[in-house]
Amino acid sequence: MVAFKEEFPYLRCDSGQLFEFNQQWLHAAITRAADQAGYPSWWLTDHITESITFYLRLRNDEPVVPISQLSQTVRYVLKVIGYKEIIPYFAPSPPPIAFSLLEVAEAAGAGYELAFFDGLEKRIAALVSTGTDSLQFYGLNACVKHLRGAKAWTRACDTLRDEVICFVREKLAAKTELEQLRCSLR
Repeated sequence: MVAFKEEFPYLRCDSGQLFEFNQQWLHAAITRAADQAGYPSWWLTDHITESITFYLRLRNDEPVVPISQLSQTVRYVLKVIGYKEIIPYFAPSPPPIAFSLLEVAEAAGAGYELAFFDGLEKRIAALVSTGTDSLQFYGLNACVKHLRGAKAWTRACDTLRDEVICFVREKLAAKTELEQLRCSLR
């Protein structure tokens, strides 16, 4: 992957997976750490988030920055401004992961719902193993129309759409360690 000029570098998790930088994700991680350290609604969260965002924007000569390096930078900033008691609580999870259901359907082929569900199950397992706390599935309607081979939405599309939603819920609900996982399906 390449980070383009005036864009943010990608972030690399310990697992090696790359993510796009998300300012809301960083804000949430700093807010969570401050809350746990006894600073609810901490007034410096916005400022630190903006500062780190500006810092990353300047680092566009590097296409990839390890999340551990970003975490180290945030910890350094917290120490410098005199809030080192927040440092032990700052442990950002991997950024939100978004992926296309249409891509999984296209890989399975039109009319091959079993292959789609098998591929989706494998994809969910791989994404969950990254430790993310936010999954965003998109392209649900396009995925359903592709699997049904339909040009227009039908009742059969409604049924399959419900099946996909139930399948994703079941796979995520089966894992007790995912109680804090946020998931959206659109």
